[in-house]
Amino acid sequence: MPSKKSWKEKLADNRGLPKVGKIEGKMTSRWGAGTMVIPSPTEVDEIMRKVPKGKLITINEIRALLASKHNVTIGCPISTGIFAWIAANAAAEAAHAGGGRITPYWRTLRSGGELNPKYPGGIAGIQKRLEAEGHKILHRGKCYFVENFEKALCTPSELQTINTEKMMMWRPRGSRSGRPEPRPRA
Repeated sequence: MPSKKSWKEKLADNRGLPKVGKIEGKMTSRWGAGTMVIPSPTEVDEIMRKVPKGKLITINEIRALLASKHNVTIGCPISTGIFAWIAANAAAEAAHAGGGRITPYWRTLRSGGELNPKYPGGIAGIQKRLEAEGHKILHRGKCYFVENFEKALCTPSELQTINTEKMMMWRPRGSRSGRPEPRPRA
């Protein structure tokens, strides 16, 4: 019986990714026409690693960076979220094993600045790490959010991206650019 893969092995398993394809069928009603990239786990981890202390990034911004990198309309929301979760667990696994610099997964938020309860350590662990970096956490209903997270979002230059102009088009509402989030293309 084969042994279970470690989180590190799951992160390294790119499974022939990234893949670029057309948005077709039922997906067009939600995402519009265009093209989509299914990123590799290591691509998502690479972006998460670049977020400096005191700064934040959302899954949607990671998707926009991936779309820009692959010159497509959008980054796959499902695989990007799953691969961020794998990167977070690989980082926790490495930290537990005494690894050096790990991916700062606690700086990667859900849309709207929400903390991801599925990350290692849960809400309490993520909250502790973010508060240590100077962020204030708000509790609304069952969810936890970083107060004024928009002010702490990474700029493209902080992430050392190549195509910064395209990435700025994808900033969420309330971002420093002041531009609204683009609507899906018909």
